Amino acid sequence: MPILSAILWTPLAALLVVLLLPGRAVTAIRGVAIGAAAISFGLSLTLLFGFDRTTASLQFEERYPWIPELGMTYAIGVDGLSLPLLLLCTLVTLVALIVSTGIVERVKAYFAFFLLLEFAMLGVFLAQDWFLFYVFWEVSLVPMFFLIGLWGGARRDLATMSFFLYTLGGSIFMLLGIIAVYLNADPHTFDMRELAERGRDWTVAFQIGPFLAFFVGFAVKIPVFPLHGWLPLAHVEAPTPVSIVLSGVLLKMGAYGLLRVADLLPGALEWFAPVLLALGLVNIIYGALLAWRQTDLKAMVAFSSIDHMGFVLVGIAALNVIGFTGALLMMVTHGIITGTLFLLVGALYDRTHTRELGDYGGLMSRMPLFSILLTLAMLASMGLPGLAQFVSEFHVLVGGFQSWGLFVIVALIGILITAAYSLRVIGRALMGPLDPRWAGLSDLSARELVAALPLAAATIAIGLFPSAVLELMTATLAELGTLFVAR
Repeated sequence: MPILSAILWTPLAALLVVLLLPGRAVTAIRGVAIGAAAISFGLSLTLLFGFDRTTASLQFEERYPWIPELGMTYAIGVDGLSLPLLLLCTLVTLVALIVSTGIVERVKAYFAFFLLLEFAMLGVFLAQDWFLFYVFWEVSLVPMFFLIGLWGGARRDLATMSFFLYTLGGSIFMLLGIIAVYLNADPHTFDMRELAERGRDWTVAFQIGPFLAFFVGFAVKIPVFPLHGWLPLAHVEAPTPVSIVLSGVLLKMGAYGLLRVADLLPGALEWFAPVLLALGLVNIIYGALLAWRQTDLKAMVAFSSIDHMGFVLVGIAALNVIGFTGALLMMVTHGIITGTLFLLVGALYDRTHTRELGDYGGLMSRMPLFSILLTLAMLASMGLPGLAQFVSEFHVLVGGFQSWGLFVIVALIGILITAAYSLRVIGRALMGPLDPRWAGLSDLSARELVAALPLAAATIAIGLFPSAVLELMTATLAELGTLFVAR
């Protein structure tokens, strides 16, 4: 089997195995799910050895007719835009499944839904056919609906309905955009590369309609203000492993789709860039302020995602290579860092059954490993030099300044607010006298360390050696940048 199909279909094959196992075989079910995620992650790492970093061409491509009468093809491949996110997806999913060994209710159904979710997310990043992309996008809604609805918190019913209706509504708009570009292509096709080539001749007047339809669908997932209403509730009510994947991967699907549309409808993106910049800056300030106001640690991390995804929008609105690079790198670094934060907040909640910041204090004396990792993640989240997110934020700010000048100063205010609430968490939760209630707390378990350490290592490695990731995306983003006039 070709390697991309092996990466994609391994979780689905494992899902079938899990369904065949008896529900009481909990250890075997967990082993199959984690083993499948590990195989997909290992196979995705092998792509690095054969990936040509000097070309923007699609690589490891697979293409088979699906419904040729309608121009639909099973077309998958990777380039500098999708490979970093493919690696992120397989890593974060593996981490989430390791953490999921704490799930004790309806274990068979839980791991079956999680494997289906990984299959759908991988499909989004691998698809090179817009209809195939849409199919995987829609499939991802189903397992997420049940993972929150069956294993979530007290308000899980409201959270699942909010998530499902927001995302499904956005998907309808995206489908309209796909149909519009399909019908305007001669001959009709859903192939991403062919549509992008033919789209060079489309007028901006035509491109605007499909672009706005695509944007609504992607904006819900990113999420972009004011279409963000589902995110905080879904994060707070979701179990910890689901929050890890939701923040680490699912939010990136929307921004990834927007970069794909930049290649398809460049004229419309350039027309919409001022609005995209404004929305990005609003996201940064609004998300940072709401995160700063939170006393619930999980809600704080959820709102911080709105803040950081605003930097992705600003990078895309820059319409230059350095801005695109910052946006894509921000997706990767944000996925790693917020995944770490949700993992640690979940571990603390399992021990204390509270997420209120005011309930903690002096945890460093009882949980040194937890404290070190939480400090690392919070410092990385605020963009400390030497850690992963600084590199992505710096690219976004430079690219944004080149295109929009002093407007980008607004983003600096968001960075200051992020630093304020990050340092507040470190000070209140970890320092000072230990609350007597937590005198018996245990530090992170071996399972939790196995899940957290790879994310922490990636946070440091990308911060110190960013070129290892940047060189994967440079050629593809350089070609994308040539579509836009100098600003």
